[in-house]
Amino acid sequence: MVLNELGSRLTKALASMSQASFIDEKVLDNCLKEIATALLQADVNVKQVMNLRNGIKKRVNIEQLAAGLNKMRVIEKAVFDELCDMLDSGVADPKKLELKKGKTSIVMFVGLQGSGKTTTCTKYAYYHKKKGWKPALVCADTFRAGAFDQIKQNATKANIPFYGSYKETDPAVIAQQGVERFREEKRDLIIVDTSGRHKQEAALFEEMRQVAAAVKPDLVIFVMDGSIGQAAFDQARAFKESVEVGGVIMTKMDGHAKGGGALSAVAATKSPIIFLGTGEHMDQFESFETKRFVQRLLGKGDVGGLMDKIQDVIPEDKQPELLETISKGNVTMRVLRDMFESVLELGPMSQMMSMLPGFNTDLLPKGNDKASQMVIKRFITIIESMTDKELDSNNIKIFSEPARITRLARGSGRNPAEVLHLIEAYKHYAKYATQALKAANLPKNLKNMKGDMPMNPRHMQQTLQKMSGALPPQLMQQLGGMSGLSSLMKGLEGKGGLG
Repeated sequence: MVLNELGSRLTKALASMSQASFIDEKVLDNCLKEIATALLQADVNVKQVMNLRNGIKKRVNIEQLAAGLNKMRVIEKAVFDELCDMLDSGVADPKKLELKKGKTSIVMFVGLQGSGKTTTCTKYAYYHKKKGWKPALVCADTFRAGAFDQIKQNATKANIPFYGSYKETDPAVIAQQGVERFREEKRDLIIVDTSGRHKQEAALFEEMRQVAAAVKPDLVIFVMDGSIGQAAFDQARAFKESVEVGGVIMTKMDGHAKGGGALSAVAATKSPIIFLGTGEHMDQFESFETKRFVQRLLGKGDVGGLMDKIQDVIPEDKQPELLETISKGNVTMRVLRDMFESVLELGPMSQMMSMLPGFNTDLLPKGNDKASQMVIKRFITIIESMTDKELDSNNIKIFSEPARITRLARGSGRNPAEVLHLIEAYKHYAKYATQALKAANLPKNLKNMKGDMPMNPRHMQQTLQKMSGALPPQLMQQLGGMSGLSSLMKGLEGKGGLG
């Protein structure tokens, strides 16, 4: 997860209060001291940290709290609200920044050299392609040698059309030609990558203005290196004063210690952060919403984000069929393969786990994503070497025949131990997925999970008891027992909000 270390420290600071027999002013001060230390180590500005601490103290008056109130819950809510205020850009209506379908949208990317701007252009295009847009890339970076080659390579990999020139030296001319070409091709999202420099200089800003005048962008996005910490404030302010920056994308947020400082610094300039780059791969790119981000930071999950990702990879018309198949216990190897392929499309495993309320991402070993994905890919290879009869059978006994295991190993190029590993995974998944889905009584269409109808408390308790009996003990322990499972269900009901 983004800012994993900061999130872990903040969560531990809040959890430390549960060890106190009585929460008084001293316990609150110790908790706030740990929170302040964690934020300062993440390179958040001292003044912002002091404002956050004072804000929490104003919201929580221990002496005046009513006797029946849960003090820990009140303090958690105050911390959540103050962190949201600190990271909030203050934009009245963030939806105004969203692109509208039905017309051609032109988005211009600006930023300093080395911020990951060119890679981010492709990630942005790929993200919108998965949402049903028809993106195209225009390379108007004539300053950096190899910029066009990089766009060409990235765009080809993502199967996105691109435009650029090795001969033309005027970036405004290239940008205009590219935009005109893709307008003719009926592309509805045209992304223009501009030149970067090593520092904020007059030539860079003048070139940006020329390109902007030539293509008349609907949105200007400033790409910023998240590893620079507090220095992000001066950069964001300088760009905002020179061009009409509509949104900011923070890159290199995967585990860098200064990411928290960069996020809070950019928010202080009142520039809305719209996406975070969390790695080098195409799918390591996520939209930024302040409340959702803080929920994940405090270990409260982001069920809404997880549901959005699931709906991205499982077509809506297949959702009822898939959920019904699993709930009836008809889990075949073909169904398992489809599920594995969906999991790979969802993105990094640690990112998915951090969206589950109550799940402790510390339980996932470092470098777990690549290892997990490799295992899943090997399983898919073995499944694809099966016959139609094997794929559509839900009789586990047929896979216990030694000759069949040997044939599957030989046919897939894997060893028999890996085939046995897959069979064990199939047994486990078929049993627990069916039981948990029946117990949870989820709607057949995942879109219905966004409904506003609250679950009856008695029904909630009965559902939790059924699910706790259906789920394996190890998973229950990872979810944090009944309380963690309760958080997950509340998240599914109301998208994991804190208040």
